Amino acid sequence: MTLKQAIVVRTDLKMGKGKIASQAAHASVAALDRVTTAAYDAWVSGGMKKIVLRINGKKTLLDLFNKAKRKFPAALVKDAGLTQVKAGEPTCIAIGPAAEVDLDMLTGKLRLL
Repeated sequence: MTLKQAIVVRTDLKMGKGKIASQAAHASVAALDRVTTAAYDAWVSGGMKKIVLRINGKKTLLDLFNKAKRKFPAALVKDAGLTQVKAGEPTCIAIGPAAEVDLDMLTGKLRLL
């Protein structure tokens, strides 16, 4: 079974490339706190597969997060408000690592960032 992590970034916030990279990294690490050691080890040994996707809007991001957290390890990142985004604004989520086939059923219609 192939494991992967999906990182979903809001594009409506018009974050710069560095800000997107930072928020995506925060989400990835935060989601890892929610996986078992066995799943983490399997994901690492399998190459730490990730995909970064885009979503447009706060509501759609939060709706996806609420669906994801019922079945997968998932983390929501809210900005600290120090640079480009107001404090507390949700910027992205990470889902997994989890079975790639299961993640694709949830995120398969989203486009690559």
